[in-house]
Amino acid sequence: MAREAAADKVKPKAATSAKGGKSAADGEDTAIEVHETPADISAPDATPAGAPAAARSAPAGAAGQQRPQGQQRPQGQQRPQGQRRQPGQPGQPGQQQAQPVKYSASPGLAQFLHTLGVSFAFSSYQSGRFYLVGLNPKGGLMINERFFQKAMGISVISRETLVLATLAQIHRFDNTLGEDQQINNTFDTCYVPRVSYTTGALDVHDVGMDKDGRLIFVNTRFNCLATVSQSRSFKPIWKPDFVSAIVEEDRCHLNGLAMDKGKPAYVTAVSKSDTIDGWRDRRSNGGIVIDVAANKIVCEGLSMPHSPRVYQGKLYVLNSGTGELGWVDTKAKPSEAFKPVAFCPGFVRGLSFHGKYAFVGLSKPRYERFEGLELDARLKKADSEPWCGVQVLDLETGRVAQWLRLDGPVAELYDTAVIPGARTPMSIGFMSGDIAQLVTHEPMEALK
Repeated sequence: MAREAAADKVKPKAATSAKGGKSAADGEDTAIEVHETPADISAPDATPAGAPAAARSAPAGAAGQQRPQGQQRPQGQQRPQGQRRQPGQPGQPGQQQAQPVKYSASPGLAQFLHTLGVSFAFSSYQSGRFYLVGLNPKGGLMINERFFQKAMGISVISRETLVLATLAQIHRFDNTLGEDQQINNTFDTCYVPRVSYTTGALDVHDVGMDKDGRLIFVNTRFNCLATVSQSRSFKPIWKPDFVSAIVEEDRCHLNGLAMDKGKPAYVTAVSKSDTIDGWRDRRSNGGIVIDVAANKIVCEGLSMPHSPRVYQGKLYVLNSGTGELGWVDTKAKPSEAFKPVAFCPGFVRGLSFHGKYAFVGLSKPRYERFEGLELDARLKKADSEPWCGVQVLDLETGRVAQWLRLDGPVAELYDTAVIPGARTPMSIGFMSGDIAQLVTHEPMEALK
């Protein structure tokens, strides 16, 4: 059924901008617009895209950025009524402002996304950010940023639906816009968290949906695959044979999930340890890929592998501790099964595909170096510094086709996902008034 929009409007907040790379079309700097939290939005236009819309002012005092935990406002000082603290605004005299995120991109990234007819998402658990990257009306990039505590695995079910794992919940987002609707004459897709499952802090990593519409996720804290429960935090559905029990101990650091034909097909783990925290001593070469149906190891000797994905009949995986994208020959000996495709200058984690391209997430080291990992030596040999962002790799050549880089407080990413058919997507979070202001409904259906 077609969606209908509420008549009321909220005055939009202008997006900030940062200079990116050069446009392939005109050779001039292309602005990267950043749509941040908090941000007020207008209700979707019920008229064809681009039609003018009336607006009214947003109510003062809408929910905004929260004060960091433990930080107090100076004694006797009050914020003017209705005024919201801007992101990074200090709460005490002399307090250092939060460093802004700096974005840069390859010159042709915007045109590349336009040609492919896609946008993409990525998550940063370290900074609690969920990003959607598409095109702005001027032909540059639009980056939509929302805050979700410990944003982790992303699963794009279709253009209309995606799933995001967070600290203690898994959210299902659905697009609230029809084909002829836009928000702020800009966004053609608006993902609203319609269903949220409270799991507790299970350290959920990858997430997917099976052919029956059931959520499947990697429960790292309990070393198993699980699904949601109506009355409990989770329902375990599979565990590796080498893990002796469903117990609250991260033993092997099970993390990645590859779905294939609507079923869990492969998982990755940092080791095959069966003692609490045992995986930490096996980070350099204890990593494995497991065939879920057979409960059999098909690849071993990896360094902290993540993000297994079945694409066009081939099993790909990220060998994070060496900075490599590769594929797995499931017919070879497990110790010889990994076939490298490309090296990336960072801890690779987050993998998605479109056409002949792989969208790979890169992270900087959590500390000063990738201690004990081959990646540290490879970066030194290449005389390169690790960086955070997304690289788009050509699977046929192993070369970087496009890239988006983040500098500043965002240093670690977890997942990436390609969204076909969405030109300029946005999402609604819980930290601003957007979730209360954006109201839509379907046509009335008479009782039977």
